[in-house]
Amino acid sequence: MRLSIVSTLYQSAPYVVEFHKRVSDVAKAMVGNDYEIVLVNDGSPDDSLDLAIKLSEEDTHVVVVDLARNFGHHKAIMTGLSYADGELVFLIDSDLEEQPEWLPSFHQQFSRENLDTVFGVQTKRKGSLFEKITSMTFYQLFRFLTKVKQPDNIVTARLMSRRYVRALVEHKERELNIGGLFLITGFKQASQSVNKLRTSPTTYNFSRKFSHFVNAITSFSSFPLSFTFYAGLLISVSAFLFIAYLVIRYFFISTPPDGYTSIIASIWLFSGLIISFLGIQGIYLSKVFNEVKQRPYSIVKKVYRSGSSGK
Repeated sequence: MRLSIVSTLYQSAPYVVEFHKRVSDVAKAMVGNDYEIVLVNDGSPDDSLDLAIKLSEEDTHVVVVDLARNFGHHKAIMTGLSYADGELVFLIDSDLEEQPEWLPSFHQQFSRENLDTVFGVQTKRKGSLFEKITSMTFYQLFRFLTKVKQPDNIVTARLMSRRYVRALVEHKERELNIGGLFLITGFKQASQSVNKLRTSPTTYNFSRKFSHFVNAITSFSSFPLSFTFYAGLLISVSAFLFIAYLVIRYFFISTPPDGYTSIIASIWLFSGLIISFLGIQGIYLSKVFNEVKQRPYSIVKKVYRSGSSGK
């Protein structure tokens, strides 16, 4: 198999038919009939699965991987990549915000620079001012805390070599942050500027974005744990110095300490810090708890191929 095109389906019913047509046209122009289209249904609540199954019955190039429930975008991507057989693998979202017609340009750069991965980076991020600010803050904090040099405004779309995909799916984390995994897998990678469209409202609200941020940081960095140690050390030293000051003031200046306001404020501050530090440790413990159970990060319900009843 020369080329595999991998995409996920979630509330994709308005786009899946046009997506199939456009990626098929691009694939045929590039490799003839030596390609496959792997569509992973991530528990979509609409009729995306029915439309995809119909496409698989009409087109022998289409493979539909139906997950047992919604596992999340990143886990669905990793599942789809594990089913891809192509020497080249083109990963792209199915909502047509990322355009299938990027593939020839990606392939030209891939071949010209002898790369293992070409990935898209938006020239200008779409969305509201709030979305732009939170996105910029996420990337800056992620790079600072993890030392993983993930570019701003990276998109899902990327063209990958077989050996790169084989190495990528070796990662077995249950709590996935695929953007970081793309980079730490290594090999020779390069970016290409793209213009992403806006065809549908995002399903990522602030709560999901914040949860994604916490998961990304704790998946690639132990800095928050180290920070709690150094912060505790700094607080202890400052408290010791303040106590020494009060003792000197009491015995040598004969001035008793003032009131209780500062005491109550200090109790509130340090109680909040202690609870926050315990919460950080709890996050890491919960991740360890999830990993040691060794549960699969996704469960495939059925695979649909033309001429077969699934497996």
